[in-house]
Amino acid sequence: MKNRFAALLMALLLLIYIALAGQRAVLLFEAGSVIGIVAGCALILFPLIAIWALVRELMFGWQTERLVKRLDSEGGLPVEPAVTGSGRPVRAAADEEFPRYKAEVEADPDSWRAWFRLGLAYDASGDRRRARWALREAIKLSHQHD
Repeated sequence: MKNRFAALLMALLLLIYIALAGQRAVLLFEAGSVIGIVAGCALILFPLIAIWALVRELMFGWQTERLVKRLDSEGGLPVEPAVTGSGRPVRAAADEEFPRYKAEVEADPDSWRAWFRLGLAYDASGDRRRARWALREAIKLSHQHD
């Protein structure tokens, strides 16, 4: 729930930014100078890039959540690793389990379930970049096999 609230807050802030940037872009266009027109174009382009990035992240979150629910309903989610007092996984315990999930992907590279569990293992081990990569692979494979 906390993540959804944060995403909605970011989307709201982005919309406010887009409105303000759009207003400034119109003013720059009205100035009629070359620099004003170029700056106005930039003020339109940057929010479009931000919207694309936000939509991509929201879709990633939605698709990941959908796969978590599906895997959970099948009883295929891995057992939660030991956690510290702050709720973060104990890195040593997560690292111990990691080879199992990597071997699962090597044994069946077309399984979105194996890739998803590997992504969770990467995340628990603290490697967010590889976790997102593995989860994106799981999402792609789940679309191919549905």
